Amino acid sequence: MATTRSAHTVWEGTLLEGSGVVAFDSSGAIDRQPVSWPSRAEQANGKTSPEELIAAAHSSCFSMAFSNILTKAGTAPTRLVTSADVTFQPGEGITGVHLSVEGTVPGIDNDAFVAAAEDAKVNCPVSQALKAVPITLSAKLV
Repeated sequence: MATTRSAHTVWEGTLLEGSGVVAFDSSGAIDRQPVSWPSRAEQANGKTSPEELIAAAHSSCFSMAFSNILTKAGTAPTRLVTSADVTFQPGEGITGVHLSVEGTVPGIDNDAFVAAAEDAKVNCPVSQALKAVPITLSAKLV
């Protein structure tokens, strides 16, 4: 069964001087978040950006996919800690994503861990949606 999740942004003003508020309509789990051009292209200063939202989506999606791949292989993870760094270059757009994962997975060696992480990197739905940008990965068994 397909699901749809929704958010909306109310933006006021010009790109450079204006600002907006992002609302997470589907769940309401996250309070409305302020967003602005400076928070995207310069310093965050307590505001979010589209790239930070993509990073949150990508790190959580990758973690779910990776957990599923490991579990199906008979080596369920105890813990996965994933970060995603989304790089934005004004004038160019999103130029890359770097995923970094550290995992505690009983019964697996480092080569199998890295191979499963690569599989998750390529096949998680957010990675699939971001095919237009390079996605790199660092994976470490702890």
